[in-house]
Amino acid sequence: MPYTPSGFFCDRLIRERERRDGEGSLNKPVRFNSQEFSSLRQECLQKKTLFEDESFPATVESLGFKELGHKSNKVKNIVWKRPKEICENPQFIVEGASRTDICQGDLGDCWLLAAIACLTLNEKLLFRVVPQEQSFSEGYGGIFHFQFWRYGDWVDVVIDDRIPTLNNQLVFTKSAERNEFWSALLEKAYAKLHGSYEALKGGNTTEAMEDFTGGVTEFYELKEAPKELYKIMKKALDRGSLMGCSIDSLVPARFETRTLTGLVKGHAYSVTAVEEQKDSKVRLVRLRNPWGQVEWNGPWSDNSKEWGVLSKSEKEKLQHQSAEDGEFWMSFEDFKKNYTKIEICNLTPDALEDDKIHKWTVSVNEGRWVRGCSAGGCRNYPDTFWTNPQYRLRLLEEDDDPEDNEVGCTFVVALMQKNRRKERKMGANLFTIGFAIYEMHGNKQHMQKDFFVLNSSKARCKSYINLREVTQRFRLSPGEYVIVPSTYEPHQEGEFILRVFSEKKNTSEEIENRIEADHPVVSVFTVNLTSVGEESEEDQQFRTIFQEIAGDVSQERHRHRALNNKDLNTEGFSLESCRSMIALMDMDGTGRLNLQEFRHLWNKIKQWQGIFKHYNADQSGTINSYEMRNAVNDAGFRLNNQLYDIITMRYANENMNIDFDSFVSCLVRLEAMFSKSVPPAQL
Repeated sequence: MPYTPSGFFCDRLIRERERRDGEGSLNKPVRFNSQEFSSLRQECLQKKTLFEDESFPATVESLGFKELGHKSNKVKNIVWKRPKEICENPQFIVEGASRTDICQGDLGDCWLLAAIACLTLNEKLLFRVVPQEQSFSEGYGGIFHFQFWRYGDWVDVVIDDRIPTLNNQLVFTKSAERNEFWSALLEKAYAKLHGSYEALKGGNTTEAMEDFTGGVTEFYELKEAPKELYKIMKKALDRGSLMGCSIDSLVPARFETRTLTGLVKGHAYSVTAVEEQKDSKVRLVRLRNPWGQVEWNGPWSDNSKEWGVLSKSEKEKLQHQSAEDGEFWMSFEDFKKNYTKIEICNLTPDALEDDKIHKWTVSVNEGRWVRGCSAGGCRNYPDTFWTNPQYRLRLLEEDDDPEDNEVGCTFVVALMQKNRRKERKMGANLFTIGFAIYEMHGNKQHMQKDFFVLNSSKARCKSYINLREVTQRFRLSPGEYVIVPSTYEPHQEGEFILRVFSEKKNTSEEIENRIEADHPVVSVFTVNLTSVGEESEEDQQFRTIFQEIAGDVSQERHRHRALNNKDLNTEGFSLESCRSMIALMDMDGTGRLNLQEFRHLWNKIKQWQGIFKHYNADQSGTINSYEMRNAVNDAGFRLNNQLYDIITMRYANENMNIDFDSFVSCLVRLEAMFSKSVPPAQL
């Protein structure tokens, strides 16, 4: 597939639907924890008190849960202080926000700080995340607020200005100016969004970049980078994209250790400029270490001989400074040799100034993987892969300007898992996620196992990986496709958001089965038994059994009479199941079953027993929850994903298995739902 430069992506992207002015838009962000900044600040000013945020209090719980938890020695001497208690004349921003305002503290969140440094390069973007008109003088009430993009919505996060200190020094992010606090307060708001400061430890720069812009990120391995990479980087920065890079470390123990050239492995850097030197035509890249120190010491470093041949005006143009501030220049060739990967966060229209030439569209779907039901794992697990959520993608028109004369529709798929960072304190880690794309032709139902066994994927992500988001660019012919997002392993439960960006119009929607039954339940009650004189031997035996059971108050005997099949490893039906059956089949409202009603129940149980035995091939007495989906289909019911989820949660045991009693109970309730409009929640 030919490469399409990503630089143009950022200025040609629009939403499929009109830009929203409702809740969750930039104009009307969601209030995080239902806190509204203006009213809370006004209340503090009226009462002449300083705001104290009870939802993110100045306690150990807000610091962390393990390394910064109650048992950690690191937190014993930490004191939460307001800026006015730390220094004289505190300022929110001193002489404009810049990348030198971000210096990493005692928290492994260089990925976040690298993204903040990139953010300062675009003032319009910066002041969307960091609202202006906040200060420690006019209207000061000890309260501040910041805005982030979160899984499709913009949210406004309110905090108080109590910050962790040790010996009157900020513990975490700080500015080069001791009396400047915007970056420290931004870090606190982001920590609140994720539950604690410790939740921010370790991550990928792209995660924060997207949370600052709502954009979508593309990755480039520098060893496999396209020939146009320099041009791509230049164009991306010119158009406001955020950019980060890093050097992989194969040995975890060597993370964040500096090399002989002054670069740090396993560490996130910001790319802050790309320029071509006028006289020598040398292509240069400017980078920044979030530490605010430790710099490259090779060619084009701060004090290298290469700068000596440049004119004063050329140096000024490149903003060359000989200072240990973490920022440095290096040649593009040295950049490619030393760094492993680069990430470019392309901006959505929410982050752009001019809307005239935007031609890209985006469709957004939210979903979840449910253990035992719709968490089927990757293609390596064919028995369960088909149960994953499925999304129909319609590519309607070819690109206007195809690359290399190859026609088709260019689009980017971005699969993002939700809330894993916030749930770290409960032991959650990022899942290994990915997706595959299959061609389809007008099928409106959830694709079954045979479809994926018989058809190869048309496209797929390059690899499954444990990042918050996996993205990939494709070009396919116009038509209908199905996207299957999944975790690598089955049974992993979580939520996700699936975004599809394309140059021309696209639509995507979850494929949901139409809820229906193969036969109306009411009609079966019109069946009559033959008259006594014409009864077959089987009918006579059945009538004898019914007469023996009729009037018997022994539930235990009733259960064994209703089902006597040793290869199902069951003791019979529970009292609850018996009552459900009677309620379903008791058409005359007597609370008992007559011969005709009992005959129909008997036949139903025999039919369901045959289905159950088919999937109970190992004669364990249970079927797994994924097989349950097929068993329910075989019984004549077509359900959507939500109902399958309900069935799994209601009837499967802790091992995601369903016994015969639960199987029959479920089908009885499905019969009732279709015959009497029973709400699905009562399944």
